[in-house]
Amino acid sequence: MSEGQSDLLSAARDDAGHEVQVALPLFDDPEPLVEDEEESDQIDIEEAIEAATSVPAPETVSEANIAVEPEPVAAKPAPAAKAAPKPPEIPVPQPEIDPEPLEPARALVPADFALPHGGALDALIRWGYKMGVPGSVLAAPLRKPARPRFLAMVETPLAGDRVAGMSLRAGQMQVAGLKVPVAKLDFGSPSKLTEPFVRAVHGFIWMRDLSSCAPRGQCADTSGAIFEKWLAKNSTPGKGPAWDVELAGLRLLNWLVHTPVLLSGEGERLKTPLLEAIETTARWLDRQVASGEDRMAQVTGWTAIVAAGLLLPDGKPRRLHGEAGLLRTLGELVSDDGGVLSRSPTAQAQAIALLTDLRACYEAVKEETPTVLDSLLGLLVPALLSLRMGDKGLGSWQGSAAMSEPALDALVTASGVRARPMVDARHWGYQRVRAKDGVLVIDAAPPPKPRHARHGCASTLAFEFSHGAQRIVVNCGGAELAGALVPARIEQGLRGTSAHSTLVLDEANSTAVLLHGQIGKGVEEVDFHRETVHTNERKAAKLEASHNGYVARHGLLHRRILILSDDGQELRGEDVLEPSTRKGKRGKIGFAIRFHLGRGVEARLTEDGMGVHLALADASYWQFRLAGSSGEAHCALEDSLWVDGQGRPHGTQQIVVEGMAARSGERFPWLLKRMG
Repeated sequence: MSEGQSDLLSAARDDAGHEVQVALPLFDDPEPLVEDEEESDQIDIEEAIEAATSVPAPETVSEANIAVEPEPVAAKPAPAAKAAPKPPEIPVPQPEIDPEPLEPARALVPADFALPHGGALDALIRWGYKMGVPGSVLAAPLRKPARPRFLAMVETPLAGDRVAGMSLRAGQMQVAGLKVPVAKLDFGSPSKLTEPFVRAVHGFIWMRDLSSCAPRGQCADTSGAIFEKWLAKNSTPGKGPAWDVELAGLRLLNWLVHTPVLLSGEGERLKTPLLEAIETTARWLDRQVASGEDRMAQVTGWTAIVAAGLLLPDGKPRRLHGEAGLLRTLGELVSDDGGVLSRSPTAQAQAIALLTDLRACYEAVKEETPTVLDSLLGLLVPALLSLRMGDKGLGSWQGSAAMSEPALDALVTASGVRARPMVDARHWGYQRVRAKDGVLVIDAAPPPKPRHARHGCASTLAFEFSHGAQRIVVNCGGAELAGALVPARIEQGLRGTSAHSTLVLDEANSTAVLLHGQIGKGVEEVDFHRETVHTNERKAAKLEASHNGYVARHGLLHRRILILSDDGQELRGEDVLEPSTRKGKRGKIGFAIRFHLGRGVEARLTEDGMGVHLALADASYWQFRLAGSSGEAHCALEDSLWVDGQGRPHGTQQIVVEGMAARSGERFPWLLKRMG
């Protein structure tokens, strides 16, 4: 699909250096991570985030559940003379204080990525291994190399998909909702598999699912058969996806962490070929990890190298070498507020899973986990939770599907971090407002830079809105799962601006959407301002942002203003087109403001064509209304789709405000309100 072409879907970017003005504190109200509140309180919070936190949590929350940071008030000493008599003390019942308060995260500092102090000997070993000296020589120069074996079995807290594991035992590999018989899979490299299946087959991510569906001994036949088929086609390093740095790292880490799934019972016969494959892959990664296509791929490779150094004999040199590379690359992957630079929720979740598995490897061999791992988990988790909607699942951003509540809760619980969702993310770029049952998230940053983009989307100034468990306004999402139940041919369309709830000018993407997940020129700057305002004697959160994605082509800035009432039942918005120069161009240009509706929302146009009636699955009734505008605009209903966390596309509808706008500037105010 070329830039700007899509009937249903048609085309924003991230630079971590933009300043924004904010009037709210860093975190929103805490949200439970598990349904049982008593179990949630038993999580050891201090150990999980002690290294990552040093700033006290906000002390006040507004009536509307919109946290407002109090202005510091200077304490004034009482005058010495004419002191009033001290009144009698009246006992006042004090509220219970949580002995383990949730604390906000803090910004990363260079010291967080400093290597552990191991002395000159460790530095010499690290240098020698980097120069190519065999690890066995550096670890024990006066004895022969130790025989290959596993030093420990890893018990990871991360669980897999039980349904996918049971499907695999039945002979069907399930990926992104699509089942394919194992007998028909192409294990060669390269192969004809689509991208989701390439990742599953060559990354061995199915091992986690298999380990969660039955006792290990019952899974050995299934895992052993797949391992032997793969090894027959990829016994030596070569080209193709099997020897992509990220997939090789995932494969090695899964072999090490889920070894019992493969070697239990009759699978013991595979111990020698598995150890040989592990050593071959680890040596290949030692040399090739720095050539990974992006920082996420390199972090995956370095994590696997560290795990191999921990769990195999004579592994200390490899571990020291891997720790140095991992800490350096993590510093280049994660922004100051804890968001990965690809701005992808899936990549964020992958980083959390990698560090959680690696921490389990340290615990398995009773080695002290580097402090930076806990520090980073304490930053990565709140950033990911900032995209959590009212149904406790994630929103759809940068090509990711909407991760479900159970999957997100399992990931966060395994990380050991219990924290509030991040509200103000200057570099991560997603701004969040929670007002009682209303949750609003807006993309207030440029798309990721091309070198960081994975499934880059032109989504600048798009928003998602939910009330209670009902998603009302969404983005389509799911581009990263194209090739399974989502057709591969619409992948570019799902990344375009028209697949997001924002304004599209002249049917063009605000940032160019290219092949293979890449993006081109477009949005370079986003101005953002956030404040608390009073409307009709009530508090409301006001978000205002603008981007320059259409300036070069059409000379117009897009500005969006969103105001969410304190009860979460009224969202006022205004989309503004402003000339980028003092004197705007003449003539008119076509525009469309798209509001993709969530699953279960039934829409019907009003008689005058200026509004839409919305009946929600929770039996509530809402109305969208286009207020008077200075240009020609009307409402229409069109088909849309939304991809859930399992990769299944669902047919939905979208509200489209469309018409012709003057190139000298236009304003289009609108209102989304719960009725009755």
